[in-house]
Amino acid sequence: MRRLKYSQALLEAQAQCLEADPSVLLMGLGVPGPTGIFGSTTGLVDRFGADRVMDMPASEAGMTGIGLGMTVAGFRPVLIHIRVDFATLAMDQMVNQVAKWHFMYGGKMRAPMVFRMIIGRGWGQGPQHSQSLQSWFAHVPGFKVVMPTTAYDAKGMLISAIRDDAPVVMFEHRWLYGVEGDVPEAPYEAPLDKAKVMREGRHVTIAATSYMVLEALRAAELLATVGVEAEVIDVRSLVPLDVKTISDSVAKTGALVVADTATVNFGVSAEIVAGVVETNVAAFKHAPQRIGLPFAPSPTTPILADEFFPRAYHIVKTVAKMLNVDQARLPPEPPAPGKWHDVPDPTYTGPY
Repeated sequence: MRRLKYSQALLEAQAQCLEADPSVLLMGLGVPGPTGIFGSTTGLVDRFGADRVMDMPASEAGMTGIGLGMTVAGFRPVLIHIRVDFATLAMDQMVNQVAKWHFMYGGKMRAPMVFRMIIGRGWGQGPQHSQSLQSWFAHVPGFKVVMPTTAYDAKGMLISAIRDDAPVVMFEHRWLYGVEGDVPEAPYEAPLDKAKVMREGRHVTIAATSYMVLEALRAAELLATVGVEAEVIDVRSLVPLDVKTISDSVAKTGALVVADTATVNFGVSAEIVAGVVETNVAAFKHAPQRIGLPFAPSPTTPILADEFFPRAYHIVKTVAKMLNVDQARLPPEPPAPGKWHDVPDPTYTGPY
């Protein structure tokens, strides 16, 4: 085990797959560039050449169609949309072509393609560059959809996705790239269909996605000071969704809070709550709660962003209200990591 940043784990996963399998290709706008997509593609063009690590013109639909053509020709492309917002320009190719390819040809053709897409806030990204649209893609039959949180899962789930014969959409929150974790040096696979218990508890289950897992863990630490033991689950995979792990936890705690990076309306948190209620409604001692973004475009200015994006203390207050914990007993809200909340901690260095 070594300590690697999330971005370094992604970089290593791609390098090992490119080295082991000549059919693996890496492509996208700015992929060979000097910033290397938060450092996750840095130096790969020098090692593997421009015919395998390819820059693309600013035409998302065009590059996605090229990627599909590559899969038909026997390649396994990894296509990076530097922001999920840009993938909206490629929805026809992704949703009407790639996701349906295997089905339309009676199982005789496949589209083993991986889409890496950046989500989330940071440095005033605003309404057109900071959306979290994972529920869009999770709604489309044919895609596998994953959201790795840790550096370990970033490497393992990306390797699994590249080796999988289904198209896989992988969402990466921009606030995770600098977060470090233990990562084996040898190639390994992490499951694309299992949630993971990150912290055990007995009073409330907090199921979270992507960066909100870190906020959930911080919330669990704060809640522990008032005697509330929270069980934190990293959902990790949206499609397939591991309802059983979450449901088993709720059977123990009797309470569920779901924290997602996207809007609450018609989203992942609703699907998780519905799945647990449908399979184990008798386990609930309290009505389940969802935490996410307001149903409005993301603001650009830091002063508005402070009020728009939920963090650990929002989870703490939600759990306290659910379990009838005296609000006066709660520890004070931790100070912002900087002048504004638009930087999560010192690990985040941008640039976009």
